[in-house]
Amino acid sequence: MHDWITTPIDTSLLRGAIELENTANGVRPHRLPAWARKQCPDPQLMLAEAKPSGVRLVFDTAATDIELDVLPTRHVHAGAPTRLSGLHDLVVDGHLAQQRRAEGGDTITVNAATNTTSVQSDGPVTLAFSGLPERSKRIEIWLPHDELSVLAALRTNGRIEAVSTEGRTIWMHHGSSISQGSNGDSPTSIWTALAARLADVELMNLGFSGSALLDPFTARVMRDTPADFISVKMGINLVNFDLMRVRAFGPAMHGFIDTIRDGHPHTPLLIVSPLYCPIHEATPGPGAFDFGALAEGRIAFRATGNPDDVQTGKLTLQVIRAELRRMVEQRAVDDPNLHYLDGTSLYGPEAFETHPLPDELHPDGPAHRLIGERFARFAFADNGPFSRRDAR
Repeated sequence: MHDWITTPIDTSLLRGAIELENTANGVRPHRLPAWARKQCPDPQLMLAEAKPSGVRLVFDTAATDIELDVLPTRHVHAGAPTRLSGLHDLVVDGHLAQQRRAEGGDTITVNAATNTTSVQSDGPVTLAFSGLPERSKRIEIWLPHDELSVLAALRTNGRIEAVSTEGRTIWMHHGSSISQGSNGDSPTSIWTALAARLADVELMNLGFSGSALLDPFTARVMRDTPADFISVKMGINLVNFDLMRVRAFGPAMHGFIDTIRDGHPHTPLLIVSPLYCPIHEATPGPGAFDFGALAEGRIAFRATGNPDDVQTGKLTLQVIRAELRRMVEQRAVDDPNLHYLDGTSLYGPEAFETHPLPDELHPDGPAHRLIGERFARFAFADNGPFSRRDAR
């Protein structure tokens, strides 16, 4: 029987969140502030930003047992294979030690064919991490990247101490569902988390599934958030949504960079073009569910545009890569801290042959690891855009 110590969960313990929302069941981490959410209450964005990708509890303790009460909310697709609940990764002194799934909470089932939803509620869940080393140690509990999470209570059988981030190098990244971690194996093995661990930097992950759309409020959030290194991976969602044409894309991308530069005029900024994705390489959007695949019990996506429309300004991944390279080369003449990375160097045709996209859009766990390792080797190399010599 333990004499549990309950510690309030607040911003002193949480990293990777922009702010916390108090709810009836506990605190919900958000990766966009309330003012930004009010500007675009799009259901896709609201779901994406509230999934705590890259968010983790961090503290020092000699406790050997930890309990975390959570209320998860997961979304599943009717007719698709049952998806496992999200993993919570416990890291001790930088090494993954234990993983727990929150079996329970709320499940929202989406029927893409009828555009309807249903909800099943099972209440909060207690995650128990036990048998930890009897010594002072750094604990990180990484929250699921692929489901919503409300944190209700944190209990330990020893006192805990918040850890200051002073002196730590912060890498802030913005991108799409791939950056958020879609189809990744666990919160510490999605490519952004893996790259951050390899480089020994603090991750602020602003990867938003279906929502890397050059939204001005996202640029303003990045402008106002402290960071030593910044990267923006842009393109796939613009094609998925068939959101704009070449004429609008250029000024919008320039404006996004301009806004970031208003708050980070000299911070190393890396613009990353889309990874290789055959369905959208030469075919414009919009993208759509493949209902034929859904009828077979699997999730897949397809492109519905006409390749001939590229001549009239529609975007494809190939078009976006060429435009981004041109923009960065143009701007870098006056901005030596602006850099470009071709996304196909992280995941290109050769990687697709060995690590195909299971749903035609998102990489799987092994591909996430490949992308994270390649990004870390390029960006954080001694002569890379994120060299520690350039950290400000």
